[in-house]
Amino acid sequence: MRGMPPAPPAPTDPVAIAQALIRCRSVTPADAGALAIVEAVLSSLGFSCQRLKFDDVENLYARLGTAGPNFCFAGHSDVVPPGDLGLWRFDPFAGEVANGVLHGRGAADMKGGIAAFIAAVARKREPGWTSKGSISLIITGDEEAAAVNGTAKVLEWMKAHGEAIDHCLVGEPTSVVKTGDTIKIGRRGSMTARLSVKGTQGHVAYPKRAVNPIPILAELVSRLSALTLDDGTAHFEASTLVFTTIDVGNPANNVIPAEARATLNIRFNDRHTPEGLQRLLEEIAASVGRDMGGMIVLDYQLSGVAFLTEPGPFTTLLSDAVAEVTGRRPEFSTTGGTSDARFIRNYCPVAELGLVGVTMHKADECVTLDDLETLTRIYEAALKRYFA
Repeated sequence: MRGMPPAPPAPTDPVAIAQALIRCRSVTPADAGALAIVEAVLSSLGFSCQRLKFDDVENLYARLGTAGPNFCFAGHSDVVPPGDLGLWRFDPFAGEVANGVLHGRGAADMKGGIAAFIAAVARKREPGWTSKGSISLIITGDEEAAAVNGTAKVLEWMKAHGEAIDHCLVGEPTSVVKTGDTIKIGRRGSMTARLSVKGTQGHVAYPKRAVNPIPILAELVSRLSALTLDDGTAHFEASTLVFTTIDVGNPANNVIPAEARATLNIRFNDRHTPEGLQRLLEEIAASVGRDMGGMIVLDYQLSGVAFLTEPGPFTTLLSDAVAEVTGRRPEFSTTGGTSDARFIRNYCPVAELGLVGVTMHKADECVTLDDLETLTRIYEAALKRYFA
């Protein structure tokens, strides 16, 4: 009938679910109907669904069952912008399949992962649901942006409403070459520091009447860039400090500017705390200030602290599920950027396992149909082992 919403995709078909999600232009913070598709499919499987909106971000918490333990899958339905459409072979929001490959924004990161988990649950239910616990999903809408009104606030809502989760699997595209080859068991922390050196503006012909902030900033950048923060730990790579911008903003070639600015990012392992890193930066800044003058101001933004889910029963269960399906043992890794696992780690053990991430955020983002099926079978094997 005219005006009726389209029927939800078959719950056991990860390709159909992924296509339906890709066709929603859910560029952060827009939802564009993506969560309605997830909710419709999950409702057909018996899930109780709760839509949660924080500011302009739509989120979904869904649960099947009421008993413990509660196995949770976490993911995000928002995507990054497609960029230059001329670089795409297919419409990024069409969900086209060509030569065994599904194309579209979010195919790998991470609408494909959401589709695979839903299909895994649906397949597990087909012979009859005999779970000794619950399965839940947290699907959020701002992971690709500030991550303020998504997972963190959903978890706060869950705690306030007595919704506890025992273990969580995040469906980020963690695999490197073949689906299932890598499981993330932790992530480095991320902290951004903005440096401002304030001098005294003046005429270039009379430099002694001014305080030039540029040489002061250059010395500070040089000392910080020379730092070796550590040599790595048992599960983490060495921490890194990288400058991303240096800016004076001076349009005149005969004026000594009053201020010079720079921005750096530190990706740090479990040997560091944000407080310790801030003390280190401030000590070096104070030393440069004493040597060269000027006033140095630092401002910080913390995206997440380093965390590790120690290898144990949960990570072994996931590794066994991968081996059962692929015949290969995955590598445990802590590389890469941040993810919403940084919020979940405060509530329960968490690991990340998903599709191959080579094309995520790129033009022509895609995933093979074989990989979607493999991931669905891995998730299904993990669920069976968890509730065995």
